Amino acid sequence: MVAAPWQTGIQRIEAYFSGEAYAPHRHDTYSIGYTIKGVQSFDYRGVRADSLAGQVIVLHPDEIHTGEAGSESGFHYRMLYVEPSLLRSALGTRTSALPFLREAVLTDRRLMLALHAAFTDMDTTLETVAMDELVVLLADGLLANDKSAQRANSTLIDFGAVKRAKDFLDSNLDQVVHSNQLEKITDLDRYALSRQFRKAFGTSPYRYLTMRRLDQVRGDIAAGASLADAALRAGFSDQPHMTRQFKSGFGMSPGYWQRLVQRV
Repeated sequence: MVAAPWQTGIQRIEAYFSGEAYAPHRHDTYSIGYTIKGVQSFDYRGVRADSLAGQVIVLHPDEIHTGEAGSESGFHYRMLYVEPSLLRSALGTRTSALPFLREAVLTDRRLMLALHAAFTDMDTTLETVAMDELVVLLADGLLANDKSAQRANSTLIDFGAVKRAKDFLDSNLDQVVHSNQLEKITDLDRYALSRQFRKAFGTSPYRYLTMRRLDQVRGDIAAGASLADAALRAGFSDQPHMTRQFKSGFGMSPGYWQRLVQRV
């Protein structure tokens, strides 16, 4: 597996797998990628899906899925993991909810062009302008393929409040965050905040916090930190706690991730 340098908001990987690649897991990001070679198979929303060379894959945040080779020759693929907040910003008032594609495998020229551009150079981070352009292409492509998208002029989401909650979580990864803290900074009760946060960003505030901690763990491990040090720095109570969350979030153990990134 090859991972592009760590970058907030978008992560890029290219990998080859044979047999079973990923146990059941879920991200709080959009997973958007394409199959280069072979058959990429996975269970998603209660059905099995198969992606062939040249097809685009779109998995929605917080949806449980697996990953395995659909043929003996294995599969080669590239994948972006995109924070919903970026797409939310790019969509603006064009829709009141994040795009949702019922079909996980599709053929779409706009999304494919965006993906090819994202993987032009895996050795460096994306420049700001390039990243903005990529997010717009992805947002437009997703919205165009969402047949049920709500083109709303008004919304029940208090975007200022949910952004304040998100910013607070981003700044306190290593701390225990309490519901009353989020209520105070958003002026929303905890239940209204939970509903609005999910609608805006595709996941709950707690899961968002957990996944950002795990993102930090992955970056630290890739930089050479031990599993124990990475767990403590990210605010997990201990290494076993981090390991359970890591496998739930990424479908593999942190030790396996460590071996993958050390091969590069």
